[in-house]
Amino acid sequence: MSSRTRAHFLFFDTQVLFYDHLRGCKMLQVVETMEFDLDNVRISKKTPIMTPREVRNAFPLSHKAKQTVLMGRKEIENIIIGRDNRFLMIVGPCSIHDPESAYEYAARLNELRLRYADKLCVIMRSYFEKPRTTIGWKGLMSTPSIVGPSDFDAGRLLGREILLKINELGLPVATEILDPSTPQVFSDLIAWGAIGARTTESQSHREMASGLSFPVGIKNGTGGSVEIAINAMLSAAHPHTFLGIDEETGRQFSFESTGNQFSQLILRGGTNGPNYDVDSVVKARQALVNRGLSANMVVDCSHANAEGDFRKQYDVLQFVLKHRHSIDYPVSGVMIESHLVEGRQDPAPLSELQYGQSVTDACIGFELTKEMLGKTYESLG
Repeated sequence: MSSRTRAHFLFFDTQVLFYDHLRGCKMLQVVETMEFDLDNVRISKKTPIMTPREVRNAFPLSHKAKQTVLMGRKEIENIIIGRDNRFLMIVGPCSIHDPESAYEYAARLNELRLRYADKLCVIMRSYFEKPRTTIGWKGLMSTPSIVGPSDFDAGRLLGREILLKINELGLPVATEILDPSTPQVFSDLIAWGAIGARTTESQSHREMASGLSFPVGIKNGTGGSVEIAINAMLSAAHPHTFLGIDEETGRQFSFESTGNQFSQLILRGGTNGPNYDVDSVVKARQALVNRGLSANMVVDCSHANAEGDFRKQYDVLQFVLKHRHSIDYPVSGVMIESHLVEGRQDPAPLSELQYGQSVTDACIGFELTKEMLGKTYESLG
C-alpha cells in the first residue's frame, strides 16, 4: 500500500480521526465507547494449583531418600572434579509415563548399580517433562493420563511419589529441568539435573541453574554448537538475581544465587551429525579449558549421536569406552535411553499401551541395557 492510500489512525479516547489521502479530504468519525479486554484474550481457563510445599507435604522426604540424594550428588560432584574415577552412567526411559513400569525398571537397575558400584556410578534417568519441537505429549507432570486433559496437581503429586520411591531403593535419579518452577517441587529428590538442547540458550534456565542444589549437565544446542552450552555453563557458574516462586507460598520472589560450580557439557550431536568422535571432543575440551571450565564431559549416546537409531547407542558407548583413557578425550560418563521393552509406541490410554515401552523416543530394552553395563564394567579393568 502506498503512502497516498494508507489510512492513518489517531486515537484520542473514543474519537478516531481518519485521514483519507486518496480523496484528499479530512473526515472525523466518533466511535461509540466499547468494552475491549486487554489481558488474557487468548486464555480460555485459569486454574489454581497446589503450592510446592503442599506437593512436598503429600510425599515428604524420608531419611532413606535424603541419604540417597546426598550420596548421589556428592559422588557426581567428585566425578566432575576428578576425585572419583568411576564412570558415570545416567540410564533410564526417555520419559516416565507409567509408575509400575518405572518401579520395576528402577528395581532391576538398582541391582546392577549395587553389582557394579566399585567402578560405575549409576543414576536413573527419570524425566517427567518433555520439550516438543512442535506439539505432542508434554510429559507426566502436565498430563499424567497421557491422552486426557492436563492436570498439573495430579502430575506433580505422581511425579514426586515416583521419585521418592526410587530414591528409597537407594538409586539416585536424574531429570531434565524444563519449567523453571519444577525445582521447587522436586529438587530435594534430584541428584543430577539436565538443561536440554532446546533450552540451553534460555537466560531463565541459565539463571535457574546457577541456584540449583545439584550438579547440572548442559547439552549442546540442537544445531550441534558446543559454544552455546559453554556460554550457559559460564553463566550458571556465576551469581545471578532472578525471579522464581517461593516453595512455601507459591508467590513470586526475587532470588539471589551464588553460582553452580558443578556443571558438565553434554555432547548430544546436532543437525550436522554426531559429536562424540575424537576430533569433536578434543575441540570441546580445548574450548572448555580456554574458558576456565571443567573439561569433564558426558556423551549422550542417543539423539543425534545415534543418528536417529536407538540401537546405535551401544556403538556410541563402545567408542567412548575405547577412547576414554586418553587425556584428550575427557569423557567421564554417558547417557543412555533404556526401558524394559525396546522401541517406542504412540501415546494412548495406559490400558492400551504395551507395558514397559517408551511413548516418546525409542529406547533399548533392559536385556541390552544389562549387557551394556556389564561390558562397561569389564572394560574399566
